[in-house]
Amino acid sequence: MVNALEVPADLLIRRVARKLKEKYPQVKPPAWAYFAKTGPHKERPPTDRDWWYVRAASILRKLYKSPEPIGIETFRTIYGGRQNRGSAPEHFRKAGGSVPRKILQQLEEAGLVVKVPGRGRTISPAGRSLLDTTAREIMEELVKTRPELERYL
Repeated sequence: MVNALEVPADLLIRRVARKLKEKYPQVKPPAWAYFAKTGPHKERPPTDRDWWYVRAASILRKLYKSPEPIGIETFRTIYGGRQNRGSAPEHFRKAGGSVPRKILQQLEEAGLVVKVPGRGRTISPAGRSLLDTTAREIMEELVKTRPELERYL
């Protein structure tokens, strides 16, 4: 049985992002998403038009990996980075909280994430199923190019 941790993360995230865009109307970027930076450590907004769905898929995968619920502050730290301060030394800055908050609310509305009061959010059985079925599809495609992976199916 193939799970979401046994396939390359970049392939899984891109494929899940495409599925979120096509099959889940609850997950959609707000009007401000195309103009907003993702944190104070960034100079410009994302250039990928589908970055909202990619970030949502990334958040889903992080929830899949975590044995415990994850809150907004943890996601701010995960997606933060070093801020360029000119000639002064760089310092770590957390990402903005609005993007992960809105994405988690949308994923919760879509039934892919469940809220745990006082602790954060965790992946629902429907979200786990989405990632596992997508991982199986990816592994079946990888087997065509690398037959030695067939034993993992």
